[in-house]
Amino acid sequence: MSKESMREAFGNTLVELGEEDQEIVVVDADLSTSTKTDIFKKVFSERFVDVGIAEQNLIGVSSGIASTGKKVFASSFAVFETGRAYEVIRNMTCMANLNVKLCATHAGLMTGPDGATHQSIEDLAIMRVLPNMKVFVPADAQETKQIVRLAAKIDGPVYIRMGRDDVKNIYTDEYKFEVGRASVLRDGEDLSIIACGPMLSLAIEAADRLKDEGIDARVVNMSTIKPIDIDTIVDCAQNTRGIITVEDHSVIGGLGSAVSEIVSETIPTKVYKIGVRDVFGMSGKTEELYEQYGLTADNIYDNAMQMMEMEPAE
Repeated sequence: MSKESMREAFGNTLVELGEEDQEIVVVDADLSTSTKTDIFKKVFSERFVDVGIAEQNLIGVSSGIASTGKKVFASSFAVFETGRAYEVIRNMTCMANLNVKLCATHAGLMTGPDGATHQSIEDLAIMRVLPNMKVFVPADAQETKQIVRLAAKIDGPVYIRMGRDDVKNIYTDEYKFEVGRASVLRDGEDLSIIACGPMLSLAIEAADRLKDEGIDARVVNMSTIKPIDIDTIVDCAQNTRGIITVEDHSVIGGLGSAVSEIVSETIPTKVYKIGVRDVFGMSGKTEELYEQYGLTADNIYDNAMQMMEMEPAE
């Protein structure tokens, strides 16, 4: 698979939206060259605001602009946009249901050498708990483009989570993203692997290895964390032996927790959660960190083999 940057896809899509809609405004917090909002700035400088290193102000200004009827895309690193500005997101953006799209980059361990202070492994948990907030995690550049475009049409706050590194291309332009609908890339009857973001390519790799062992693994891209696709999760629980969730995020409060909440209320099923296990990150290359924290196709494969050894549910 070739690779592309989700950040570049985001920046280029903003320019396309800016050309189509004069109501689009972009706000950044002194990181526009990293978040790629500088692509928009070069074309539409009159609709671009840089608030400096002030993430609470980023959200306050964005909310104020949105209250005038504009569609605001606010961008920063995930750990700062969601963590430092949480109270402002809660009390200004979400309570008023304002049209602010929080487009965070450098999420998860993928921030790499910047270390634990810059690795946001809690953002899905704190964003999905907010009323009125929709939460999306694109898996590749194509899905990023579609999610950003759709976000501009949604009335109310949206959180879009992107990583730092280039990621493998999974979708073509024939793919159509739908809010609240999972994308089933592989059907299977033995077990289900539900992944989001850059973990999706690892899930596909693990499924290929499992197929060589005669194990039929279903692979699901859960790019909408909220509102989550309950029907697909229930179908996985009902028609496969168990579910493995995979995310570049804490196993507490993210995709794995969301899936577990659904099955516990509908059709209780074994769920193995692969992610960061209640620890902070560290500095290192992405591949090294993924190996250290078990975010690998090997670990998905090993968990799947353990799940297949369980006695099937009655």
